[in-house]
Amino acid sequence: MTTGKYAAQILSKEKFNLSERQISQLDIYYDLLIQKNKVMNLTAITDAEGVAIKHFYDSLTPLIYSSIDEGSTVVDVGTGAGFPSIPLLIARPDLKLTMMDSLNKRLLFLVEVCEQLDIDANIVHSRAEDAGNNKLYREKFDYAISRAVATLPVLCEYCLPLVKLSGKFIAMKGSNADSELNLSCNAINQLGGEIEDVKKFELPTGEARALIIIRKNARTPSKFPRHGSKISKESL
Repeated sequence: MTTGKYAAQILSKEKFNLSERQISQLDIYYDLLIQKNKVMNLTAITDAEGVAIKHFYDSLTPLIYSSIDEGSTVVDVGTGAGFPSIPLLIARPDLKLTMMDSLNKRLLFLVEVCEQLDIDANIVHSRAEDAGNNKLYREKFDYAISRAVATLPVLCEYCLPLVKLSGKFIAMKGSNADSELNLSCNAINQLGGEIEDVKKFELPTGEARALIIIRKNARTPSKFPRHGSKISKESL
C-alpha cells in the first residue's frame, strides 16, 4: 500500500475522503520529500507509515476537527517542508494559500513540489516578524496556521499580526497545549486575539494533539510584532 493510500485509509475512518488524484498527489509529494531529504534536512520522519500519520494526517486535522471557510486566504507560518500547507492544498484546492518561511532553500523545494503536483500557492521568503510589519501581509489573511514552529506566546506574536479582523489563528500543538495556553493569555490579549476553542484529539498512533483556535477581535497594535530576537527572549 502506498503512503497516499494509507493516509486515505486512516482519513476515511474520520469520514474524510480523498479522490484518486489527491492520493496520487500525496504519493508524489512523499517521493519528492524523501528524495530531497537525502541532501537537505527536511524531516526526521521518513518511513511511509510515519509520514502518512504524523505529517499527512496531522496536517489535515484542521479540516477534520475544525473548519476553514471555502475560498479563504491562509498563511502557513514557518512552513518548512510544506506541512501543513501542501496536504491542506491537496485536500482543499479552493484555498488561497501562502507558504512562508525564512529559509529560501526550503521554498525552492516547495516550488518544485507545487509544479509537480499542479497546485497553486503563493511562496514567500520572509521571517514572520518582518511579514507582520509589511503592508503586503499585515492583517491580510482570513487564517494563519502554524505547526511545530515555536511556543504559543512566541507564535501568537508571529501569526496574529497577519490575521484580518474577525479572522482566526490556528496553532497546531501537542501534549503540552494546556501549559502553553496558560502562558499565552497576556500575549493573545495584547495582540488583539481571543481564545475561541481548543480541540483535543489523538493521532491514530495515540499521540496527543490539539488545535488552539484564536479569533482576531481587535487590530494588532502597531508596535507588534517586535524584532525577532526580542520576541524569543522576552515573550509577551
